[in-house]
Amino acid sequence: MLATLGRWTITRFGFFAEIILTIVQAFRDYFASFRQGRAAIRMVFLKQVYFSGLEGSGIIVSIAVILGTVIIAQVVSLVGDNGSLTGKILVWVVLRELAPLLTAVIVIARSGTAIAAELGTMKINGEIDAIETLGIPTRSYLIMPRILGVTTSVVVLTLYFVLTAFIGSFLIASIGWHLPYDQFIQGILSSLGIEEVLVLFIKSLFFGLFVSSTCCCYGLSVGRSVTEIPQAATRAVMTSLITVFVLDGVITYLSSLRFS
Repeated sequence: MLATLGRWTITRFGFFAEIILTIVQAFRDYFASFRQGRAAIRMVFLKQVYFSGLEGSGIIVSIAVILGTVIIAQVVSLVGDNGSLTGKILVWVVLRELAPLLTAVIVIARSGTAIAAELGTMKINGEIDAIETLGIPTRSYLIMPRILGVTTSVVVLTLYFVLTAFIGSFLIASIGWHLPYDQFIQGILSSLGIEEVLVLFIKSLFFGLFVSSTCCCYGLSVGRSVTEIPQAATRAVMTSLITVFVLDGVITYLSSLRFS
């Protein structure tokens, strides 16, 4: 029992160290890309941003509006048409917690599986070996632009989620429950400070970095069997979800100590 637990802990620690090294190497490769291969790397980056960010914005809008409307409906049913309190609760619940968390979950479901499956397929088909044979750095061309692309998409989509939730939910609430506009804005501004924005940015940044690097590591871990591709994609999703929830708890706890 103890031996099994020890092996599991060592394996998890080793994989976590590999993820950290992948992130560090991605930043090194980013600065090295200014010397060579900028056009090709930029194309991979833009494709990743288009897939993860632009094509994922539709589901972000839908979930943000629905979530904001549900929160306002619950607040109105408890305290009545108190626009100030409604605005404060939106900041506390949506901006601090749900926006970065749900955005990361959506990106994991869409882009995480795609990255792990794509890299696994490329490895089985010998494309990665062919790229290395041509003298192209695999991590600079395949890993770094995907990590930066997913991270950029998560940060932008999180901000998009917050704005959509605030604006969309207010429009629906003002029509359905006639919430006062001035009270709603006052409640948001009174609860919105630099610490909330900073925590939002830190969470979305770390979520994007760890999700993308985790999925890349699992994709490259595929051997020579086709059956390993769905297994790698599943492990990438589950590990990314656990990592995101752990990071969310750690960042929230540290921010409460820092700003309390």
